[in-house]
Amino acid sequence: MDRLLPAVLLAAFIIGVALLLQRKKSATPTDAITEHRAPTHLERSQFDAPERPWLVAVFTASSCTTCAEVWAKAAVLESAEVAVQQVELSESGDLHAQYGITAVPIVALADADGAVQSSFLGPVSATHLWAGLAELRNPGSVPPGCTDH
Repeated sequence: MDRLLPAVLLAAFIIGVALLLQRKKSATPTDAITEHRAPTHLERSQFDAPERPWLVAVFTASSCTTCAEVWAKAAVLESAEVAVQQVELSESGDLHAQYGITAVPIVALADADGAVQSSFLGPVSATHLWAGLAELRNPGSVPPGCTDH
């Protein structure tokens, strides 16, 4: 009987510590969730062709296969009115940091003043990307529902 009480107390202590650790472990993932966002403004002088009325900035990383697909879709938007620039992490990490880029790909469509008028996080279809830019450049030119993403 003298040995039973210490054994019960020790078992209760171990169970209590295990429950505490389990509760702490399950709370950690939700605390670590980060909300990824596109920038709301781009300093046009930091990007190619700042004199053009529109900028399509594609934030990417070389290890990201989805980024390569998004870049291929965006690159064809280059024109006399639209500057398109890939902002790759290993080459332009300073811009990723400055604009708070925490996930890629991110496509930001900015006007002449650098205000981001539309953006896409993650994979985007060519249709949505192209229609999004067309609607910004010429409001009302795209049928309803074509720019939803």
